[in-house]
Amino acid sequence: MAESRTPSPARRSGGAAAPAALSALLAVVAVCAGDAAARTFPFGPRTRAVNDLGNQFVPFHAHLWDLLHGRAGGGPLNGRAGYGTSLLPDLGTYLTSPFAPLVAVFPRERIDLAVYAVTVLKLGAAAAAMAVALLRQRRGGRWGAAVLGAAYGLCGWAVVEASYNPMWLDGLIAFPLLCLVAEWARRGRRPVLGPVVVALCWAANFYTAYMATLGAALVLAARLLEGAGVRGGGARGAGAASGAGAARGAPRVWGRAVGTVVLGVGLAAPLLVPVFLGSRHAYPGWTRRFESAAWADVAARVLPATYSFFTPALFLGAGALLLAAALPFHRAAPARGRLVWGGLAAVVLLSAQWEPTHLVWHVFATPNGSPYRQTFVLAGVVVMAAWTGVAAGGWPDRRALLGGAGLLALVAAGAAGSGLVSDVAYGVFGAGVVVAAGAVLLLGAASGTARAGRTGSGGPLARVAAVGRTGSGASLARVASVGRIAAGSSAGRTEGRRLPARGRRLARGAGGVLLAGTVVVPAAVTTAYADRERPARLDDYPAWGAAHEVRAAAVRGADGWPRYRTDPGRPQLTGNDPLLVGGQGAAYYSSHTPAVWTRTLAALGGGWTSHGRNLQSLDNPVTDALFAVGARWRDGVLTRTDEYLPLVTVRPGAGELRYGPSAFRNQELLLGSRVYGLPADGVCPVGSDVFVWAPDFTGTARLGGTGHPAELRGGLPRRRAAMAPLGTQLVAGTRVQWRGRGAVPEGSVGCLDRARLSEAVARLRAGAAVDVRVDGDEVRAELPPGARGVAVLAAPRIAGWRCEGRPAGDHLGLVAAPLEPGRRSVSCAFRTPGLRSGAACGAAAAVVLAGVWTRARRARRPYATKTSPVHHRAVSRRPAGSA
Repeated sequence: MAESRTPSPARRSGGAAAPAALSALLAVVAVCAGDAAARTFPFGPRTRAVNDLGNQFVPFHAHLWDLLHGRAGGGPLNGRAGYGTSLLPDLGTYLTSPFAPLVAVFPRERIDLAVYAVTVLKLGAAAAAMAVALLRQRRGGRWGAAVLGAAYGLCGWAVVEASYNPMWLDGLIAFPLLCLVAEWARRGRRPVLGPVVVALCWAANFYTAYMATLGAALVLAARLLEGAGVRGGGARGAGAASGAGAARGAPRVWGRAVGTVVLGVGLAAPLLVPVFLGSRHAYPGWTRRFESAAWADVAARVLPATYSFFTPALFLGAGALLLAAALPFHRAAPARGRLVWGGLAAVVLLSAQWEPTHLVWHVFATPNGSPYRQTFVLAGVVVMAAWTGVAAGGWPDRRALLGGAGLLALVAAGAAGSGLVSDVAYGVFGAGVVVAAGAVLLLGAASGTARAGRTGSGGPLARVAAVGRTGSGASLARVASVGRIAAGSSAGRTEGRRLPARGRRLARGAGGVLLAGTVVVPAAVTTAYADRERPARLDDYPAWGAAHEVRAAAVRGADGWPRYRTDPGRPQLTGNDPLLVGGQGAAYYSSHTPAVWTRTLAALGGGWTSHGRNLQSLDNPVTDALFAVGARWRDGVLTRTDEYLPLVTVRPGAGELRYGPSAFRNQELLLGSRVYGLPADGVCPVGSDVFVWAPDFTGTARLGGTGHPAELRGGLPRRRAAMAPLGTQLVAGTRVQWRGRGAVPEGSVGCLDRARLSEAVARLRAGAAVDVRVDGDEVRAELPPGARGVAVLAAPRIAGWRCEGRPAGDHLGLVAAPLEPGRRSVSCAFRTPGLRSGAACGAAAAVVLAGVWTRARRARRPYATKTSPVHHRAVSRRPAGSA
């Protein structure tokens, strides 16, 4: 007796590979066309490296290139940025996407092109993943799935916001993949692959994967509410089970789904736990209350060619929008499905505007920057709603299209009160809707569903046939046969009203091309519009060019690590120059910027942007000496100095020290000597070096009327101006001139005595380590005879440092280890916080997954009775039809 199996929806519709490939191609073509039209890199001179793309993602991918080519050392400590930061949290946040290692195949000087290629590939992968997910949910036309998948990959959130935050695109890919995992859980399939997919999604980017997981849970709930069959709960397949049958099987489905997610997150724990702890140790940055967008602006963002940082980018291609809007009026589709998916789209939209649900979407904290980062989930839900109508009821007829067009007209009318829309937006939107309606009518005429919708997949006879396909007994099979005969007879009666074969082919081809055009063209227009708007509204950074080459070569030629550091200096090209051009600098910009380093550098006169998470290099001879900086890029040239200390120095074992309000006095406290004069009248003695410090001042400061002006960019708490040098006091009585706005604190002028600084450095160097070796994450120092007090490592005391097997001490924000009498060496090592506990959790999850695999393999193994002839097929343990 042969086992009876029901083919999956994708198999019945001819496979998902071709639609996925077409969907990806459409997405890539649209994005590249939009960038080319805007003459944006790599198709023109306009930079695309705006905001965090130029400040974070390009430098971090450059560092990944160095890691993959063995040029950045190894171990869990990133010795380049922030004078020593934890590497794994940054890897887990920015660089663990499966696409990220592709940058290694590009030349390093083409890192901007490499990041662009990765971004475009992610958009294409998201489109392909959605096409596959749609076909796994329901049987339907492959062309429709391809176009709707492309519409998802080209949604406004993707091409306007996530395109310059490439890590978010991993969430765009994760949502359809996790919906596919939910479908497996509903059907009781893929118990091993499901957790692996969850682990990959969460490891790629946990933040957007969390949102995608919430969205997939909502999709699973919708699938159960609309009556989709579940294993063990009646007939399988969309629309095949009664609501009562689905309800009976729902607890088991949710149990499988939750177990899959928990197991997958457990597998990713070795990465997730360090990332979580890195976020806990990070400087808090910007905190604010959520403010919902005006509904007129929300409606405006549905249209193409709109831009706004604090509103949800809701744009979708006109074809997808029209099909989704037509769903409530599409009588050939099941009524329950229309209600469930329309309601789900409304619920997700409303949840984005209500603060409690907004916090749930964003891990219970309003993010720094765009407050609508979950918008891609709404785009996916709308696309699935559109697919519900097409797959379950065929292409909508004229009445349904008229109703859908009416809804979109209401949206356009609601956007009239917003300042975000333009004539171009209305023109592209209106034309797209008209063309989409014509395309759908052509496709309906070609397939016959426009007239014979009641005999299609959503009609009653088809539902009888569906019961026959999923039943397990002979009687149901006979009912199915009768249903197919009846359906064929009914279809035959409508055959005369169909187009001839050649006409159907032409209509199908023309309709398909037009429908794809209503997705590709508006997306390309929106991409080009965003390319032009972003540089005008956000800070931008140049692509790798001659300036990068010169600085990188100079820094590389001056390298003296670990004897001294080479700081890529100022003016900075990005917020992460040490990662981009090399060296070992103070600058560092990440979501995991350690709070201890932000506060320490600020106390010493450092500056920042992005509310304390984008730390700037501090150009000052005192701090350079303290942090072993022997070479520095300054104003177009590389400067060297011998006035620096070793990485490890020995300080007296005094009591607890604390920084005060003056950056000048704080530098002296860390140095252990008085080197600055702070004149009450602000006039320095002749021969001293003049420095100014006014963290909240925005403008310029210069020494006298002819000195070189130093730019200060303050404005607390968002920006903090760094201490700046003005030059040497040459004429007695010359004062500092301030031009700008903001507070100038008392003691804002410091007069550095170079002779005193030289004496202080020589004194500390005499008792400092005589030999320092750095091996990845470990620092070993040989001390001079008679060393006593505290050994201080010139690195921020971030979580994870241990000295001599114990947690390291803290000396004014730096790593410290108390010295026992007679000790001649000290060793400190960095261990990533949370790595061990995360690895233990991952190992436990792997053991559980191995048990699941073993059980699943045994359940699939057939057995035969002893009396069965060899040529007979084995009888499976499964009941027929429960594949």
